[in-house]
This record gives sequence, C-alpha cells and structure tokens, in this order.
Amino acid sequence: MTDLSAVPVGATIRVTGYTTESPYTAQLKRLGLVPGTEVKILRRAPLGDPMHLRLRGYSLAIRPAEASALTFEVICA
Repeated sequence: MTDLSAVPVGATIRVTGYTTESPYTAQLKRLGLVPGTEVKILRRAPLGDPMHLRLRGYSLAIRPAEASALTFEVICA
C-alpha cells in the first residue's frame, strides 16, 4: 500500500521514510512524523480531506495529498 488515503480508519501504520524531500516534508518531520513513528488513523472528513491522525500523544490533521510523500508499513489494519 503506497497511499495513506487507502489505509482504513482505525489502522496503525509505521512511518518508514519519505518519497521526496521538500520544505513540507521537513515540517512533517518536525511535527514528529519521522521513520519508526507509529501513527493511528482516527478518522477522515466526509470527502476524505483532511484525515485525523494520532501520534506521539497528540492529534494531527493532514491532507491526503500532502501525506502522499510518506512511505509506511501497515502494522494493524
């Protein structure tokens, strides 16, 4: 699975890296989305944008288009 929007709500993923480097991916890293971080998909807005994530004890809303730079593995679906 390469697209975070295809991961079901309630699933847990582990970040493995990024497909590209940009100022936005640098910001995601500063927010804690670094390789090895476990992230739970809490919910999605009715049209799928944004998605609500839980990681490192806090919640984060992110657009699926912006999350497409993440590479990850599904831990629990």
